[in-house]
Amino acid sequence: MIYLFSGDDTKNKLLAYEKFLKSLPAQAGLIKSFEPFFISRNNFDPMQIESFYSGGSLFSSKSAIVFSNIFEYEETRDFVLEKLGLMGASSSDFIFLEGKLNKPILDAFKKSLPTGQAGGRQVAPRMNIFELPKEKKEKFNNFLVANAFAKKDKLNMWIYFRQAMDRGVGMEELIGVLFWKIKNMLVTKNLGKFSESELKNSASRLSYLLPEARKFGHDAEAVFERFLLEAF
Repeated sequence: MIYLFSGDDTKNKLLAYEKFLKSLPAQAGLIKSFEPFFISRNNFDPMQIESFYSGGSLFSSKSAIVFSNIFEYEETRDFVLEKLGLMGASSSDFIFLEGKLNKPILDAFKKSLPTGQAGGRQVAPRMNIFELPKEKKEKFNNFLVANAFAKKDKLNMWIYFRQAMDRGVGMEELIGVLFWKIKNMLVTKNLGKFSESELKNSASRLSYLLPEARKFGHDAEAVFERFLLEAF
């Protein structure tokens, strides 16, 4: 079975997640508590994960596997998305604790999450999405990313990018402002720490970044983030 806890309302998401973890022993029919397996990018082992959904562990026919922020990284995200159907059909519990997920990923979860009752009993909610109310989200200044890029300030550029994503800024909007900034630097000959060829190359890459990502089915956010980290 699969359970998802995601969204940018971190406080309520963690409260629901922690409450659910405490309920696992009872759901598994156990009197004593049992420890879930926690998996992040650092200890991600595809063979071990396959063993969890293909059969029981050495000690129990039912396991609980908790993934934390797996969908932030392309290499782990792609593997998990391919295996969601198998995880959903497994007797073990696969719990995902994630930030805000895009629509294609949420749709993939919906296809793998049965709802209603199981064996005559009501099952726990499988998709738990916690979003901050729109009025609580401050409007993000897209020029923060573009200005940090112009200064070759990689750390702050990445921080501003993550803030923009957390506040739901559209990818097209963010790339558009950055593209305008680069073109303006070229037109005014205010190249800063860049050479003219570097800026022209960045502008060229930006122009086809999103179309190419969609053409090959890549995650646009991950592609743009990689561009920023590798730009200089």
